[in-house]
Amino acid sequence: MDWTLEVVVLPVSDINRSVAFYRDQVGFHLDHDTTNEHMHVVQLTPAGSGCSIVIGDLPSQDEMAPGSMRGLQLVVADAAAARQELLDRGVEASEVTSFGDMDGAKFFGFADPDGNTWAVQELKVRADKPLIPVEARGRFGE
Repeated sequence: MDWTLEVVVLPVSDINRSVAFYRDQVGFHLDHDTTNEHMHVVQLTPAGSGCSIVIGDLPSQDEMAPGSMRGLQLVVADAAAARQELLDRGVEASEVTSFGDMDGAKFFGFADPDGNTWAVQELKVRADKPLIPVEARGRFGE
């Protein structure tokens, strides 16, 4: 049986500010932004990912303190290029650090406006072998 992680709830203090950050600055795709008399819930997905983040004001989301999520990890084929893309979009990011010569040993990080932190790992193999093939990405709106 496959068990897939497809959604991570991210605690934030301001839904609209967080949508602007993740969509406009980080570059996540906005899957949906649903508001009604009971809730405001937003789902965003990084390009090429099978896992999304969800922000909103449902009771389960309000149980976590905004900014309390630490070390969520993204993977890219080129850490330096990914870091530069974030810097160009106005996102503060740490320097790329290398922990060795093997693939997967380079990292940098950034935080959202609430202080939720992200680690970005370089795996060069992702350039040739993405986890989700390009032809299957249509369901994520890419």
